[in-house]
Amino acid sequence: MLSRYPANPHYLQFRGKPTVLVTCGEHYGSVLNAAMDYVRYLDTLQRWGFNLTRTFSGVYREITGSFGIVDNVLAPAPEAYVSPWKRVNGKYTLRQFNDAYFSRLRDFVGKASERGIVVEFVLFCFWYEQALWEICPMHPRNNVEGLGPEDKEQVYTLHDNTLLPVMEQFVRRVVHELNAFDNVYYEIINEPYSRHDHTAYEHWQRHIARVICDTEASLPNQHLIAMNVNNRTQRIVNPPDDVSIFNFHYALPEAVAWNHHLNRVIADDETGFAGQCASPYRIEAWQFMLSGGGVFSHLDYSYTVEHPDGTAPIRAETPGYGGNDLHRQIAYLKRLLEENQVWNLQPCNEILAWHVGDVRVRVMGDPGRHYILHVAQGAPHTELMLGIPAGSYQLQWLSPANCHVIREENVSHRGGYLTLRTPLYAEDIALVARRTS
Repeated sequence: MLSRYPANPHYLQFRGKPTVLVTCGEHYGSVLNAAMDYVRYLDTLQRWGFNLTRTFSGVYREITGSFGIVDNVLAPAPEAYVSPWKRVNGKYTLRQFNDAYFSRLRDFVGKASERGIVVEFVLFCFWYEQALWEICPMHPRNNVEGLGPEDKEQVYTLHDNTLLPVMEQFVRRVVHELNAFDNVYYEIINEPYSRHDHTAYEHWQRHIARVICDTEASLPNQHLIAMNVNNRTQRIVNPPDDVSIFNFHYALPEAVAWNHHLNRVIADDETGFAGQCASPYRIEAWQFMLSGGGVFSHLDYSYTVEHPDGTAPIRAETPGYGGNDLHRQIAYLKRLLEENQVWNLQPCNEILAWHVGDVRVRVMGDPGRHYILHVAQGAPHTELMLGIPAGSYQLQWLSPANCHVIREENVSHRGGYLTLRTPLYAEDIALVARRTS
């Protein structure tokens, strides 16, 4: 069962072993879009060594043209949309669930489980536009019961909300259906802060988290709950006890640093809007994970219905990036984190005494014994001063872009500050340093 790692609660444990969850995943439509061949998609994740996928429940979906996304998996053709609720005479009934939907959901999670892939199941989503709310089965014009508000801003409230029992019933059904699987955790709602009132849905979120916990209290297994906090960074105040994972989108290292004291898992749960090349997303991953992040989930637009293996070309209007070059780079990072058992390390930027140039440096380490360091920008060389104990150290300089060792060397450090000059690099460089005596 996926759980927090007892020896270091900033990380997760899966099937008895500490782990980092790292992926380049599709745009969240594997279950709700019947045209998506999720077996080929999951096979691709497994081939790269990724161990996470994020999928939306189908309560929310998008339409052609949403956010400029080409071949959007989250915008199924009308005939391919798989709703959680049964369709009757051209409308949905919120009193009956769609058994075919839950069969597909169980099969997807089961296929992921066979491949060692964890599923982040997103129950609800903010309504970015009124048009997206108006295609939802819970909109009053779309269900035979006529339940729900006309205004999208009134959906996720606790007071005078005829949809609240419907949402509670849906959550309970999902929790029952997936209780036997050990490779699932739940996110309550995607990007609720998009309303620009960060507290607007707070009480509703806490209520849904309690519904999950209360439902699982009488079931064999209990699953982790995630909460989507903000874009980039935010200091978390009064965190709910029921939440184990705090998700940030387009996360900065400060999202980890500012909240490390909470002893919860901090996730970079979505990337994007940084151009159509690999480097900004690769650098984001290295900087975040070497700040103590436990999850990195790149939103990868190379997965489409026509290309479920992640080989679709990226168009200029796409608000992100994906493809085999980035897959290879993120897979390399994941292997490095695992080989160095990052869950036994801690953030230690305090060893940085000085560095030259406009650079960003992040360090994880077992102080005095073992360090991993990532330098972004500042090319072609950067000079570093590290406040580490005296001794002999083995150094490996790594290329995150080319996924190989640039240079290996041994240094003898007599104490004080160790001054290092990086090899030549273009965009970023990494260092693994181990004390040998």
